[in-house]
Amino acid sequence: MPHSSNPTDVLLRERDARGVVTLTLNRPQAFNALSEALLDALQAQIDALMQDDTARVVILRGAGRAFCAGHDLKEMRAQPSQAYYQSLFARCGRVMTGLMRLPQPVIAQVHGIATAAGCQLVASCDLAVASLEARFAVSGVNYGLFCSTPGVALARNLPRKQAMEMLLTGDFIDAQTALQRALVNRVAPADALDAEVERLVGSILSKPAAAVRMGKELFYRQIETGIDAAYQLAAQTMTCNMLDECALEGVQAFIEKREPSWRVGSAA
Repeated sequence: MPHSSNPTDVLLRERDARGVVTLTLNRPQAFNALSEALLDALQAQIDALMQDDTARVVILRGAGRAFCAGHDLKEMRAQPSQAYYQSLFARCGRVMTGLMRLPQPVIAQVHGIATAAGCQLVASCDLAVASLEARFAVSGVNYGLFCSTPGVALARNLPRKQAMEMLLTGDFIDAQTALQRALVNRVAPADALDAEVERLVGSILSKPAAAVRMGKELFYRQIETGIDAAYQLAAQTMTCNMLDECALEGVQAFIEKREPSWRVGSAA
């Protein structure tokens, strides 16, 4: 289980010997709603992981009965000012983009509900694995608040019309529908969710860290640019990757029809 020096911490962190870091949203009584304190804790972990060359994979999950129910609406309603809301949504945006900019692949492990900014959190992770009982929604429109910021992440994961349907109706979709719409990568029964995430983690850990880091950075840089610039960026990254010792060994092993011999955990 995740450990913490303070059991009341809103975010728990654990790390195993392989360099797998697990972050657990720890506001179960509030369905892990993203309070200001929780956003700050997530940002602090993102900042630390950005500088950690030994961390290989990050798992993001929730304590209790849900993954994340979005923003803490009670907290938001208590401070109805333009300056406060602008600051809050900017902080949330930094967390979401920070997950994408981390050098490590980030996997959302989803159970229960992932709603509004919680659904945005799933869409902002590189990969997502959901239990069969998980449900997803951007339901703000039901309360007069169109989920505009979650829509940014949804529009970059789902086909446009499917993203718009979720945003306009606020309706829940189940895990199988989320899989069909590419919001998640895999689904599993609740009692097999940990094992399914571990299979994905194991596959990533079996690859050279340097290639994974270079590839993730390039993926997000090119996806937000035009086609010509994307190919230019990709060519630069491929050139650097080809000169890396892991790639040189991998190509030589392919030529010689053998398994490559490399230190997959190396960031060099």
